[in-house]
Amino acid sequence: MKLARLVHGHGRPLVWLHGFPDHPPTAEPLFAALAGRQVIAPWLRGYAPSPLAGPYDLETLAHDVIELLAELDEPADLVGHDWGAVITYAVCALAPERVRRAATLAVPHPLTMLRALRSPAQLRRSWYMLLFQLPGAERIVRARDFALIDRLWRSWSPGFVLDGARRAALNDCLAASLPAPIAYYRTMARAFARRHELAQLFARPIPTPLLQLHGADDGCILPPTASDAHRFVHRELEIFGHAGHFFHLERPDEVAARLIAWLA
Repeated sequence: MKLARLVHGHGRPLVWLHGFPDHPPTAEPLFAALAGRQVIAPWLRGYAPSPLAGPYDLETLAHDVIELLAELDEPADLVGHDWGAVITYAVCALAPERVRRAATLAVPHPLTMLRALRSPAQLRRSWYMLLFQLPGAERIVRARDFALIDRLWRSWSPGFVLDGARRAALNDCLAASLPAPIAYYRTMARAFARRHELAQLFARPIPTPLLQLHGADDGCILPPTASDAHRFVHRELEIFGHAGHFFHLERPDEVAARLIAWLA
C-alpha cells in the first residue's frame, strides 16, 4: 500500500512513524531540530490522506512500512511514537535488513505491554482502549469538536497544550479518517486474545540496535524497566524526567539531540 508522506529536510533518511491520536505535521518542531536528516513521515494506513481501508493488524501495518523502506537505496533509521513505536518493533522483527538503527518513544515492547495490562495501574491508564470497543465509540470521539481527543492529550502529557493550528489540522485528519484510527484498537484486542500469534511474531529478540525513550510522567503508558532486556539483542533505555507521553513535542530539541547521537 502506498502511504502518503510528509518529507522534511535533507540528508540521510530517517523514517518517522506517528501514533494515536496524531499525524505527521504535529511533529514538525522535532523534524526541524533533526538537522542533517531527511525525515520521511508517512500517514499510517487508516489516516487520511493515506488509504483508509483495513486490515489494521500489526503485520499488515508493518508491511506497509517495509514497502516504504524498500523504496530507499539503503537501510534507513526508523523512529516511532505510540502506535508508530509498536509498528517499529514489528518492522525490526520482520525485516531487520531494512533498518539500520531504530528508536521507539512512549511504548515498550509489545509483549511487555501485554504483560503490563495485567496491572491495575496500567489498566487505569488504558480505559480508552475499552471505550473504543463500543459500537458508538466513533460518535463519542467526534462529539463536541473532539473533546475526548483534547482530554487524552491533557491527561497523557500534563501541562502540554497543542497550539490551535496544529490541533485544528489534527482534528481535520481525524474527521476524515474515522473510524479507522479506533479500529486499530479493536484489532489489537483480538490480537491480545490470541497471544500466541503475537508471541510468534516476537519469538526471537529484536536484532536491530534500538533506543527506547519514555516520559516519566506519561499518563498513557507506564515507563518500561530493564526487566525486559532479554527481548532485544541491544537496547538502551532512557526515561525523560518531568515529561509526558508527547515528550518529543514538549522538549523537541532534547529529544532530537538524543536521537541524533543514537543514530550517528
